[in-house]
Amino acid sequence: MLNDLFKIYQLDANETVRIQQSKNEVHQHDFEELIIGVKGQLEHFIDFKTNTYSAPFISFVTQGKNHRVKPLLKDDEVDFWVIRFKSEFIPETTFQLYAHFHENATLTFPTAACFDRLITLCYMMQQETRQSTVDYAVIKQLLSTIFTMIESERKRQFPDVQQQLKNQSTTFTSFLSILEENYRRPEGVNYYAEKLFMSARNLNLICQNILQQSVSEIIETRKLIEAKNLLLTTNRSISEIGFELGYQEKAYFTNVFKKKAGITPSEFRTEMQKLISE
Repeated sequence: MLNDLFKIYQLDANETVRIQQSKNEVHQHDFEELIIGVKGQLEHFIDFKTNTYSAPFISFVTQGKNHRVKPLLKDDEVDFWVIRFKSEFIPETTFQLYAHFHENATLTFPTAACFDRLITLCYMMQQETRQSTVDYAVIKQLLSTIFTMIESERKRQFPDVQQQLKNQSTTFTSFLSILEENYRRPEGVNYYAEKLFMSARNLNLICQNILQQSVSEIIETRKLIEAKNLLLTTNRSISEIGFELGYQEKAYFTNVFKKKAGITPSEFRTEMQKLISE
């Protein structure tokens, strides 16, 4: 459970030994996680497969995915940057990452220059978190830049990846693109299935396979991410935010929000305001 919007820390050899000696089971979490491996190795179980990667690498784990990471010493060294953040921290970036990283959670970096820049951005984010007053806008920009650079490297390594994507991944990517344009509307599964010229059943099967969620759950998740973002960054009322996201009644919006987030929109806003003002 991540209580902060954003957290960054370094994992070293001592922490690696502690993790290796502890009970480390397959799990899922309610936040996004990016691991940037500078030294050492990572054994990663994700998408129902286990692989081991040597640094330099990046590994991105979307929330809700079943996975397990095991840091491994190489030449008695491990140096990982671990970045954890809530989906609503960079909502316009995060949701699109789900398709990019499906069955492709880890990327190795053969070019040191590009990877060195990622490390520099990590140091900059860490320094910002240590300021007496943290400017989250700066951290958002730096984190978004990291993902832009990672995607640039992926395209450089796999220029023909779009042609190689499976039909399911292509359909899922198209679904996310259509969702990004329409999630504020009160539309359900059939609307998106028709846009993709397929049955609601088949679209649900694809979404279950990739994110282990139904289409309805993914739509609600996207609405929730934006609701949290608006609660965090605007002074709009709960009713106004709910209406903007396709909920006609405040009570219904509040119930849906609480069911998925565990707290009401008002409680979430209060908690975030306390968090940011600390």
